[in-house]
Amino acid sequence: MVRKLDRRTFIVWGSAAFGGSLLIKGCASAPPTPTASSVTSSPAASASAFKVAIAIPGPITDKGWSQAGYEAMDVVKSKLGAETAYVEKVAQADQAEVLSDFARRGFNLVIAHGGQFEAAVKQVAAQFPNTFFAVSDGVVTGSNIASLQVDHLQIGYLCGIVAAQMTKSNKVAFLTAQSFATTDQEYRGFELGAKSVKPAIEVKASYTNDWNDIGKAKEATQALLASGVDVVYNMLDSAALGVIQTLSEKGGYAIGYFEDQLKLAPQTVLTSAVQNYGLAIANIASIAKNGQMKGEIYKLGLDKPDILRLGEFSAAVTDATKQKATQAKESLIAKKITFEECKVSGKDSWCIKGAA
Repeated sequence: MVRKLDRRTFIVWGSAAFGGSLLIKGCASAPPTPTASSVTSSPAASASAFKVAIAIPGPITDKGWSQAGYEAMDVVKSKLGAETAYVEKVAQADQAEVLSDFARRGFNLVIAHGGQFEAAVKQVAAQFPNTFFAVSDGVVTGSNIASLQVDHLQIGYLCGIVAAQMTKSNKVAFLTAQSFATTDQEYRGFELGAKSVKPAIEVKASYTNDWNDIGKAKEATQALLASGVDVVYNMLDSAALGVIQTLSEKGGYAIGYFEDQLKLAPQTVLTSAVQNYGLAIANIASIAKNGQMKGEIYKLGLDKPDILRLGEFSAAVTDATKQKATQAKESLIAKKITFEECKVSGKDSWCIKGAA
C-alpha cells in the first residue's frame, strides 16, 4: 500500500509503524525541508533487522548517479534481507535534516550518495555515534564515517588515452558539474592519460554547477567546441544528454560516464567510464551488516571490472587506440602505473609515481 504524507506527518507515522520495511520517496520541495513523501509498507520485520537508508541528490530517473543509488537499495534488500529507505532530490540545505531523520529512525547504515554530502555527514555523524555513515564518492572518514570510491585516477587515465588518440585538434576537455576531490581526481587522471600519448595536448576543464541541467550542459559544450576542443569527456548525470546531443550535431566526439552511453549516439560516443556504484554500495552494506565497517576509504579499481571498466568502443575507435587502452588497463591493474600526491604549479594534485 502506498500512502502520500507530508514530511511532518510521516515522522509521526513512521515512528509508530517502522516495524515494516519503508521506502521513502522524497519529492521536489522548497527549502528548508523536503515535503510529500511516498511510503510503501511491507510485512513487519524483526526489530533487529539490518536497516540501510540512502540520501540521493538528484531524481531517481536520471539514468545515472542518482538512479544507481536508488537501484542499489533493491540489491541491498534482496541480497542482505535489509529494510531499506531513500529520499531523492535532496538539496544541500536539506542534507543534515535528511541524514539526521534516518539516524533517529534506527537505520544501521546511512549512505550519503555523493561527495557534496561530506560537510553534512561530518556534522550529523558526531550526533549519532551508533549509526554508521558512508559517503559514496567521498574522501571523508571518522569513527563512524566511511567513504566509498571507485579509482577515479585509473578510469580517467584510460579515458584520457582514448581522447588523445582520437582528437584531431589536440584539444580535449573534461566537463562536470562541480570541483571536489573525486571529480578533481577524474580530471587529473584524464589529463595524465592524455599527456601520456601526446605531451603537448591541451586538456581543459569546464564546470556547469548542475548535474542534471541539459541546457547548461549544451551551453558548456558549445563553448568548448568554439575553443577548438573536439573530444569531451562528460562526468554528468541527466545533463550528459545535452553534451552528447551537442557533439552529435556539431561533429565532435564524446566519452560517456557512469553507464555505457554508446547506445545514445554510436557515431559520437567513443567509449564510457562505466562505474557500477549500485554494486559497490551493496558490497559496503554487506561489510556493515557483518559488523566489519571501519572509518576508512574503500576504493575499488579496474581489478574489479564488474564495478569499474571502460564501456564498449565505437566503430570509430581505431584498433591501435583499443590496444593502447588495453595495455594501460593491464599496467594499472598490475600496478606498473600508479599515482601519488604531488604539487603541480604549487597546488595539490596527483602525478604518476616516480615521474618528474
